[in-house]
Amino acid sequence: MNDRNRIAFIAGGCRGIGREITLRLAKDGFDVAPSCRKRGPEAESLAEEVRKMGRECRILELDVRDREGARKVLEAAFGDDAPDVVVYNSGIAKDNLFVFMKESQWDDVLETNLQGFFNTVHPLIFGMLAKRGGRIVVISSASGQTGQAGQVNYSASKAGLIGAVKALAREVGRKGLLVNAVAPGVIDTEMTRDLPKDTVLPLIPLRRFGSAAEVAGVVSFLCGPDSTYIHGQVIAVNGGLVI
Repeated sequence: MNDRNRIAFIAGGCRGIGREITLRLAKDGFDVAPSCRKRGPEAESLAEEVRKMGRECRILELDVRDREGARKVLEAAFGDDAPDVVVYNSGIAKDNLFVFMKESQWDDVLETNLQGFFNTVHPLIFGMLAKRGGRIVVISSASGQTGQAGQVNYSASKAGLIGAVKALAREVGRKGLLVNAVAPGVIDTEMTRDLPKDTVLPLIPLRRFGSAAEVAGVVSFLCGPDSTYIHGQVIAVNGGLVI
């Protein structure tokens, strides 16, 4: 592939881990198309930062829960020329003990974290297969690997993504399309800032939270030339939280 034409679509790519992934892939030479629900100052500053690297940045405004809306945005953005890389990073957490969990907490998390994967990757998969190459990287979670009390909804959605990655990898590998998952542990983002560090840190052998840049580095590796025989795998970035 010509470096100038490589394009990466990052669902949920304007904040937190997604923002770092977008910046890292731009640094790697991709033109990037990160998505967000509503374009605002964070998206604008991200686009400006990418352009300073000499890469193109097209912000896609879409709601991953809206199947038809997402499809229309993606078709308009890419047409018949599917991106070379798709990263599914969209996700929310609405924690509660299962016995007290509201229907809306269950539905919102499953619709965003798991249904959103179908709604944004499915419209692009045929075009990627036609190219006979490319990468799909899905951001799961340590909670999807081992489960976590108070996160039945979140753990179910992230475990579902791991199952989807493994099954999809079996379907598309012979077409040259590599599919993998990254499972972050506790990463220092807005989502984890209220966690009680004195309780959480003793559970992590490295005794610190991870950084979004460390997750982005693994995504970069999976989208690069040194990972061409890694397929259907879950790469943990958790400081030893899950071993």
